[in-house]
Amino acid sequence: MSSFSLQKLFKFALFSVVFISMATLAIASFQFRVGGEGGWTKPTGNESETYNEWASRNRFHVGDSLYFKYSNDSVLVVNHTSYTNCSVSNPILKFKDGDTVFEFDRYGFFYFISGERGHCKAGQKLIIRVIVHPAMSSPQPAQSPMEDGGSNDDGDGWDSIWGPPPHNSTIKQAVASYFMTALGGMLVIMYLLM
Repeated sequence: MSSFSLQKLFKFALFSVVFISMATLAIASFQFRVGGEGGWTKPTGNESETYNEWASRNRFHVGDSLYFKYSNDSVLVVNHTSYTNCSVSNPILKFKDGDTVFEFDRYGFFYFISGERGHCKAGQKLIIRVIVHPAMSSPQPAQSPMEDGGSNDDGDGWDSIWGPPPHNSTIKQAVASYFMTALGGMLVIMYLLM
């Protein structure tokens, strides 16, 4: 085999590995838009589903993010007690820019409420359960919804809709898995062509 064809093969292999790695990074996480086109708004009672019903239909993984679009409102990340009581006095995080992206950095439960008076009690609140991806783990689990003296049902129907994950949910493989598969394939091709 000439050095020219080896050079072409090496360039092709390098390009392939870089392309597959970049494509994998693009699909390794997902951004969910809270509230769909309507965004993060106070429920009026005419919605087809609550925020928690929407959340129960999706699977959230570490690295995924929520996109909150809102105006004249805010998004508070709170603990279970503040979520249950719709307490805005001591949030973990507060966002009020109208265009918030919140990325999940660990598995467990995340609690979101509106910071505007009366909105949370009207149903503008959301619980997200971030699950552990089979190929990943996180050393810091989130607080369980039962901690802080919570009950199984806070009157929002969460337990009745949580159930098992939906069958049509997206399951993403870890970036390392894709990369190693692509790299292994390239090495096999290079070995066979030499």
